[in-house]
Amino acid sequence: MKLPSNRTSTYFDAPEVDRMGVLIYGPDAMRVTLKRQALVKALIGPNGEEEMRLSRVSASELRKDPALLSDAIKSQSFFPGPRVTLLEDCSDTVIKIVSAAVEDWATGDAQIVITAGQLRATSGLRKLFEAHANAYAAAIYVNPPTQQEIQAQLAKAGFNALGSQVLQALTALSWTIEPGDFQQTLEKLALYKLSDATPVTIQDIDACAPLSQEAGLDDVLNCVAEGRSDEIGPIMERLFSQGTQPVAVCISATRHFKSLFLIASDTAGIAALRPPVYGLRRDRLQRQAGNWGVTKSKLAIEMLTDVDLTLRSSGQKAPSIALVERVMIRLAMIATR
Repeated sequence: MKLPSNRTSTYFDAPEVDRMGVLIYGPDAMRVTLKRQALVKALIGPNGEEEMRLSRVSASELRKDPALLSDAIKSQSFFPGPRVTLLEDCSDTVIKIVSAAVEDWATGDAQIVITAGQLRATSGLRKLFEAHANAYAAAIYVNPPTQQEIQAQLAKAGFNALGSQVLQALTALSWTIEPGDFQQTLEKLALYKLSDATPVTIQDIDACAPLSQEAGLDDVLNCVAEGRSDEIGPIMERLFSQGTQPVAVCISATRHFKSLFLIASDTAGIAALRPPVYGLRRDRLQRQAGNWGVTKSKLAIEMLTDVDLTLRSSGQKAPSIALVERVMIRLAMIATR
């Protein structure tokens, strides 16, 4: 059976132990792995692997020895409790072996948990589990986590009572980083507040959030938007020495000023941005948008577009770094008008 999308956020934390098996598949290996970890832990408990109630089989091993899967499913542990046989990185190349093991499965055998990458609707694995009355096929899509999923992760980390602004900031953060990074951030935040009885603040989240790979770009964009032209040269020199391309700086600057234009022109203000922003960055963007307004931010976008076209032109001979640095300084001077 197909696992309904409205159950995928909760089933892996509270699965049915009497199922024959679950197929977890999707294009993002990290998301699939996190769901698999939650499912296996919920089925056999935190000590299940130590008690030899978890058997691992890889698809490459299975191709060499087809009996591995059936043997793992039937094998018993010295310790009581549910058992799981995990088949990772599976594909339709072993569908016949998996089909035989599924057909041979009986009550009391280990539950089969299979992970796979993106599978087409015509996939044999998908058809096998979707058609089975006692199994689930769960598709894991690359979507931002739902509010329910975020609340569940916060509860696991020990955060049950958070202010609305803090919850909004964590939600925004979960939309901009990978699921594994977000989970590690929550664990880091829990340790950060371990002996601190005060409520979690935006500053606490900023201290624990992973550093952006574009931190240098953010620095130069803030200098430009806030009119600090004397700081632009040294920052850009460091950026280019690290391998950042001039066109990447231009693209990021255009995106930044489009955000300022949207904030200044839309009646909803900064609430119109997607994904939403919170905390210190929200306050900073609001101040910058108030300074630039609609007219100046529109002029900035036009200037950056012209430079971007020049950089991409086949007949362009001027140094790319000089072109970008010059337009950044000109924009910083406009900010002080």
